[in-house]
Amino acid sequence: MAYYKKLTKKSKSLSPTFHPENNQPDLSLSSGLKCWNTGCWWEKASWTDQKSIDEFFVRNVVVLDVYKFVSFLELGFLLQYPRRVSVINAGVFVMPCMTSGLLVNLQYLDMSDNLLTDMTLIETLCKGNGTLKDIRVLNISGNALKSLSTLSQLVAKLYKLTHLDISRTNYNSMPPSCSWPSTLRYLNISGAKLDNITLCLPATLEVLDLSNNNLKDFTVALPALRELHLSGNKFLRLPSGYLFPNLQTLTIQSNTLNVFSHSDLQSYTRLQNLQAGQNKFVCSCDFVAFLQSGIKEGGDVHLTDDEESYVCDSPFYLQGKSVGQVRLSVVVCHQVLFVSVSCGVALFIGVLVSIILWRLHAFWYLKMTWAWLKAKHSSRHRRRLRDGADSETLLSFDAFVSYSERDTGWVETYLVPELEETARPLTLCLHKRDFLPGQWIVDNIMSAIERSRRTVFILSENFVQSDWCRYELDFSHFWLFDGEAGGEPAILILLEPLSKDDVPKRFCKLRKLMSSTTYLEWPQEEERRGEFWRSLRNGWAFQKKPCSE
Repeated sequence: MAYYKKLTKKSKSLSPTFHPENNQPDLSLSSGLKCWNTGCWWEKASWTDQKSIDEFFVRNVVVLDVYKFVSFLELGFLLQYPRRVSVINAGVFVMPCMTSGLLVNLQYLDMSDNLLTDMTLIETLCKGNGTLKDIRVLNISGNALKSLSTLSQLVAKLYKLTHLDISRTNYNSMPPSCSWPSTLRYLNISGAKLDNITLCLPATLEVLDLSNNNLKDFTVALPALRELHLSGNKFLRLPSGYLFPNLQTLTIQSNTLNVFSHSDLQSYTRLQNLQAGQNKFVCSCDFVAFLQSGIKEGGDVHLTDDEESYVCDSPFYLQGKSVGQVRLSVVVCHQVLFVSVSCGVALFIGVLVSIILWRLHAFWYLKMTWAWLKAKHSSRHRRRLRDGADSETLLSFDAFVSYSERDTGWVETYLVPELEETARPLTLCLHKRDFLPGQWIVDNIMSAIERSRRTVFILSENFVQSDWCRYELDFSHFWLFDGEAGGEPAILILLEPLSKDDVPKRFCKLRKLMSSTTYLEWPQEEERRGEFWRSLRNGWAFQKKPCSE
């Protein structure tokens, strides 16, 4: 006799009668499996119509003394009726092929969480000869199955099979190709140990569950697929949507996904529902913008999981913060634009300031200050020499002549012969002949001014336009007009009449000097030139001319 121990309280199910005396089934009566707190047992019941049996359900039971358990072969009259059979967590390791043959109307078979292996499954499915010809749903999850190739061969001739659940098994690899019935639409291989995907997957699938495996990528095209579940794997990015042109639902939670945006979903032409929370998200600007628009404003793709599932993992200052609550600044999100605009604004301000400074002659003052400071260092040595020795020995020239190269003809034709080649000659310093070669031009100018008793400026239109003349005139602001020349003023000679606009406004001290001090004008009449030279030698006989500000 067979004995049963109840593990969980379930409803009674109809089963055949066994006589305690001979352990043989009673073919004329049906019986009930009655259960109390002490256990379950068979007893005779009244006559029933066996055709009304549609489902047989057993769950969480253990068969004691299994070696005494008899076969159900003599119950063919009973097993031909059920369309749904569930034997769950009952320690079943095999269902003989002959018993499977009795289930002629079976459409749903659930033998999950038992002790089936590849070898015993071969017996249960009758070596794949298609015995369970009407079966549509087969659930053998939670068993110790290892060969996916063997399974595909066993179900290849089940031509009505649409749902197959082989989750929580020991499948750790997938063969290159497999044989499946063309009717298979739903396949669940979640909770296995798969680390790669091959063409073994049937192309007819509409729903595929590969959750909780060790997958890192997905490269197999499944044109009919509508739902794909990839949660609990190791995906770094979304699989290409071009592989699944009809995909409507994608779940990819609890992976190592860092970031995705609307552009990543454009390849999914029909995707409507997405679950991608509980990943290690890098909260970039595109990702945050996409998630916030997807969660709060809606869009082509609906995020079906909670907003709290999307949490920043990096950067560090956002770690643990919900993506929906993140507020990123323009500086972070549009660095190139920000830098470009900033550089443009800075350039505009720089140009504007430069124009203002140029109009105020600030560059001239800066340039002159820099040149003066540099030359001042060289002049200090010469001053110390002058302080410690006879000053006359350091003053080498009577006058330093500052003039434009274009006025060289006048200087050499008139000035030099008249001052250097007469009875009372004067020594003139001319840059063309007296500047030391190889020395910095500014040092030469400063040295010439310092070593000369006076400075003579030959003013003309050419002088105002000459850069070097402007340098020499600039240094005169520092050296002569600020009292650095020991009270020796400059001598101004105008070769031609100059209006106040011809003298730059930044030379205000020169303009003031011209307005407060007499200067010599070169006469065009030859008979007046003798008086000009006498006045120049005497150093006094100046004609005043105002300088308007």
